[in-house]
Amino acid sequence: AEQRTFKFYQADVFTAQPFGGNPVAVFPEADGLTDDELQQIAREMNLSETVFVFQPTDPTAAARLRIFTPTQEIPFAGHPVLGTFYVLAHLKRIALNEGVTCLFQECNIGVFPIEVHCEQARVVRVVMSQPKPEFLD
Repeated sequence: AEQRTFKFYQADVFTAQPFGGNPVAVFPEADGLTDDELQQIAREMNLSETVFVFQPTDPTAAARLRIFTPTQEIPFAGHPVLGTFYVLAHLKRIALNEGVTCLFQECNIGVFPIEVHCEQARVVRVVMSQPKPEFLD
């Protein structure tokens, strides 16, 4: 089998301290990976969530995210989205303005707004809106 290489980054969300907060693995270029490979990689990462970034199918979105736990794909989760957009901003994969940049992210349940806050060309905060929760019986 052909060997392929994919870069990934680990971000600590909800903290300013290294090794604190909630970790998430982010694969910023996941195009070409199969569903089985995505799940195998998430299992190997063994974090609560691993995010794979794809080209969006919605023209308004900056990126399409697929989020996996070690055992399954999930439709949406908060801290993985925040960590992913921090990584994408750090890698300069999204164009940022000083102050607040408003973007959209696409996930398995739709397209939702993201705000990336910058001060002196550094990302200082990522804020997202999320859908209303659904309570299952």
